Amino acid sequence: MAPIAVGDSLPDGTLAYFDEQDKLQEVSIHSLTTGKKVILFGVPGAFTPTCSLKHVPGFIEKAEELKSKGVDEVICISVNDPFVMKAWAKTFPENKDVKFLADGSAKYTYALGLELDLGHKGLGVRSRRFALLVEDLKVKAANIEAGGEFTVSSADDILKAI
Repeated sequence: MAPIAVGDSLPDGTLAYFDEQDKLQEVSIHSLTTGKKVILFGVPGAFTPTCSLKHVPGFIEKAEELKSKGVDEVICISVNDPFVMKAWAKTFPENKDVKFLADGSAKYTYALGLELDLGHKGLGVRSRRFALLVEDLKVKAANIEAGGEFTVSSADDILKAI
C-alpha cells in the first residue's frame, strides 16, 4: 500500500490508551479528528533515543504554539502496547497536550501505509517516523521520514506547514 499523502482522507482505526483513572480505553481516530485540525505524529518506538530525546519533546515544547495556530489535538502513535505507552508518557511530566496512543499490532500503521520492517534489528514491524497535519479528516501535510531519519517530521517542520 502506498503511504498516506497530501489530499488523502485519514483512515479510521482503533488505538488504545490509559485514561486518568488508569482504565484501559480504546478510541477511534475519526472520533479525535473529525471536524478538527490535528497533528498526528508517529515514532518507531517508545523509549528509543531519537523518539524520547528529540521527536516527542519537540511537540511538547511547541504545543502552545501549535494551539495558537488552531491545532486542536496533538497525537503521538507508536507500535507499542498501551502499557508501554503509559509508562513512556510518564517520562514527560511537563506534558499537558500530547496524547500517547498505542497501535499494538500495527494495524493502524499499516492502514496509513507507514509500516517499517525492523525485523533485521530484532524490533519487528514498527512505524516510520512521520508527522501529519490533518484538517477534518483530510491530510494537508505529510512529512514522512525515510528509514530511521529525523529530518522532516519535527514540530518545527510541521509548524511550517500550518
